[in-house]
Amino acid sequence: MSKVICYTRSCVPKEYDEKNWYFEMFSRPETDQKNVGCVGLQLFSNLRRARVKPTEEALDFAMIAMSVVSADKAILRKDSSDGWTREIELSVCLHNPTKWNQVKEKLEFMLRFVSGDFWKIDFKSVQESVLPQEAYEQRDNDCLCLLSGGMDSLVGAIDLHESGRNPLFVAQTVRGDAEHQREYAALFGENNLCQWSNSINKRGGSENSTRARSIIFFAYALLASCSIAANEKGRKELFVPENGFISLNIALDSLRLGTLSTKTTHPVYMKALQEIWDSMGMNVDLILPYRFKTKGEVLLECKNQELMRQFIFGTTSCGKYQRHGLRHCGTCVPCLVRRASFKRIGIADETENGYCVDELKNSDSLDVAAAALASVQIRKVGVDKFVKSALSFAPSDERKLYEGVVERGIFEIEEILKENEVL
Repeated sequence: MSKVICYTRSCVPKEYDEKNWYFEMFSRPETDQKNVGCVGLQLFSNLRRARVKPTEEALDFAMIAMSVVSADKAILRKDSSDGWTREIELSVCLHNPTKWNQVKEKLEFMLRFVSGDFWKIDFKSVQESVLPQEAYEQRDNDCLCLLSGGMDSLVGAIDLHESGRNPLFVAQTVRGDAEHQREYAALFGENNLCQWSNSINKRGGSENSTRARSIIFFAYALLASCSIAANEKGRKELFVPENGFISLNIALDSLRLGTLSTKTTHPVYMKALQEIWDSMGMNVDLILPYRFKTKGEVLLECKNQELMRQFIFGTTSCGKYQRHGLRHCGTCVPCLVRRASFKRIGIADETENGYCVDELKNSDSLDVAAAALASVQIRKVGVDKFVKSALSFAPSDERKLYEGVVERGIFEIEEILKENEVL
């Protein structure tokens, strides 16, 4: 089992075991050891600039999230017995470890589901509080909305604005997306974006799969929620604009079982996160407005078509965007879904910087082959047999809705594959 210890300056270890990884939160470590890094150096300055005074619970969750993504980067999958599944022991210093112990098993389950690893979490108490004391006036925003720079998040922002809402946008700074995130937020007002960086610093190689990465995105949203007022029900709304096909991320073939497919907004993950927040008294509701829609349907039903079509080509979908010099690869599943959505709404695909692979016909991509196979299988045996047990989590009244999303999503991709003579 690999061990990662995350601590604040007041809890610096007396000695460092060379077998473990250590991350100091919010400050640079004074030691020069190779297995000691840091995380969250900019968080408090980001909170001050955004005029956010976090609650103790929200900051503790952010400390958990920072520790999780640090461990996710530090422990290499290739060193595990099967080349993928890791056993991670994580120690985190918090303000109220006793309270968080109440949801420790739920947290471990959630991380197991989203990352595919086995997690064992231990909470310890900080010796000195790091909770900011500056107080600020509440913002006039009436909800929160994740703004990744992707297609769905842009449409989500447009739809909220067209519905008369005034969202505070939350973005995680990512190379290639940051400028567009600011551009999109500015379409709907001023001073309405919390755009924060996680800044994990460590030496040596890093794990690139980062299946647990979205937890920090939700932690930032929870922090930002501390700056807006609750509604008449005493709750705050956090909109997560992600189409249902990508959220489910059903394995297209037997090689994509489990967490070989990302599950960053999967219903099981979202349910567990909501339960944890509710148990800890955090009055924030996760709302996924597009969970029963395909990406093509999200675009087709956007409430301001002119605005969407003006800015949609600058959005990012590809999971390999940075690796390809800020270009979409054109052949991964998210790229296929993106290309299919443009065909679905009947507009030419003018994606910014184009695709690395434009023609799919002679592509050797395993994703293209898997999508083609999925299309054939659904046509042959039906979607219910295709998804098998992947929707076992869903209540009976929702299963058919999720099956519909999967089927229509595959058929959207099928059209782009036919156009490229793959099928």
